[in-house]
Amino acid sequence: MLAPSLFRPLPDRLLILLLGFVLAFPVHCGRLDKVLAAGQVRVCVWPDYYGISFRNPKTQQLSGIDVDMAGELARDLGVGLRFVDSSFARLIDDLLQDRCDIAMFAIGITPQRQEKLRFTRPHLVSDIFAITTRSNRRIRTWEDIDQPGVVVAVAKGTLHEPVMRERLKRATLLVTATPQGREQEVEAGRADVFMTDFPFSRRMLETTDWARLVAPPQRYHLTPYAWAVAPGDDGWHGRVEAFLDQARRDGRLIRAIRQHKLDPIAAGD
Repeated sequence: MLAPSLFRPLPDRLLILLLGFVLAFPVHCGRLDKVLAAGQVRVCVWPDYYGISFRNPKTQQLSGIDVDMAGELARDLGVGLRFVDSSFARLIDDLLQDRCDIAMFAIGITPQRQEKLRFTRPHLVSDIFAITTRSNRRIRTWEDIDQPGVVVAVAKGTLHEPVMRERLKRATLLVTATPQGREQEVEAGRADVFMTDFPFSRRMLETTDWARLVAPPQRYHLTPYAWAVAPGDDGWHGRVEAFLDQARRDGRLIRAIRQHKLDPIAAGD
């Protein structure tokens, strides 16, 4: 039989000490737990990315490979899905400041981004392409781009900015605040070309009557594309990787790639 003294209430001073200990050392709750508890996964997308995470201006509906895969991830987790508009310029802040749980819009893996974010295994790989106007007589081939007097536009925060800063030796680099800005500069004739990737070049060719593609004659700068999460949470990263591996094995990933005509840039196993 237990001694009656064991049932005596704890002194107030001891209770205060115990409460202080709990507050000082809270039980760790990972992002996966938070997502499950909230019943919702928040996915950052750039809604102007054709074939990836594109919002139709007429219907306001999102479509693209990473929109499809975000839906599959939510179903796999058994939670709802909420898209959060982001961009390449805001990507790091949006993840680190907890505006979304994961970014899913074909994010190029660059050294600068790897210093801040953690990536999944790549599912796409794209080279760099140039878009000029049909009427531009100065730019006919890739070799015409890095020449004196040529203005090359890139969007701030995209992977093309650091690559072209390093690669261009004779042409002038113009960095625009938004991706739309680089298009406007070229269409208006203030820039000769803007640099982009395979998915966005498809958008320009399929949705405008002025754009012309200039492709490199050989590999110029291949970049793997993946999803990104904030660093420091192995459980969440591992859960997303497990989903991606399963989607590869059961065919969901390749079906989404083919549906959105991204077969030429599908990453190998």
